[in-house]
Order: sequence, then C-alpha cells, then structure tokens
Amino acid sequence: MASLSTTSLTFKAPTTRASQVLRKASSIQSISFGRFQSSKSLRLQICCAAKAETVQKVSDIVKEQLALSADTALTAESKFSALGADSLDTVEIVMALEEKFNISVEEADAQNITTIQEAADLIEDLVQKKPAAEAA
Repeated sequence: MASLSTTSLTFKAPTTRASQVLRKASSIQSISFGRFQSSKSLRLQICCAAKAETVQKVSDIVKEQLALSADTALTAESKFSALGADSLDTVEIVMALEEKFNISVEEADAQNITTIQEAADLIEDLVQKKPAAEAA
C-alpha cells in the first residue's frame, strides 16, 4: 500500500501501483518518477530526492560560503536568499559545489538553484551523467 502526504509518496509494497494511489488522490496535478512523467491533470509533482549525504554536503558548503555558524539549522528546503545570499553568493556556492563534486553546472541550471534540495538534486543528476572514466 502507499501513503500520500504534501511532500512525499511512499510505496511500502512492491505491488502498489501509482495508478492505485492516484485514483484516491484526485487533487494531484502531476507525478514523475525519474524520467517518467504522467500527463494526467494533477496538482502535485512528486520526484526522487537526492541522498541525505549529498544534501548534508551541500548544506556544509552553503554554511561555509555564507559564513554561517556551525549551529545554524539548515534543511533541504532552506532557500539561499532566506539565508542572506545575494546573486554573487549563489555563484560562489555553485562554484564550490562544482569543485567539491567535480562537476560542471551550466549557467541556465545554476540560475534555477534556489534551495539546498535543488542543488543536491542537480548534483546527483550531473554526477550520474558523468562518463565512468571521468568519474574515476
């Protein structure tokens, strides 16, 4: 069976199908699993989130770049702007992430990063796309 909340969709048994959940959740607007997306008229987009380890590394880099104290509580939903980051700070955060994860972030992608979660999701996507030889 699956459960649905405002932030996640959890499948607890391998026999559960998204269509079984969607029949009961009529207010959902869209749903995606990796590269698969439903074309139904829905209200909520559900996608796979980055690993907790990646989110933590991004949080650490954000704290360092913005000179936040070690005890500053950050969540995956923390917005860079709410932490006091301006556009230059965001560029520096992206550069630090590129160096830490050995990736290259396109300018268009960099402009769309506003939260720790968005940064972590993009990093995992870029790391996964790297050729095996380059990743080593």
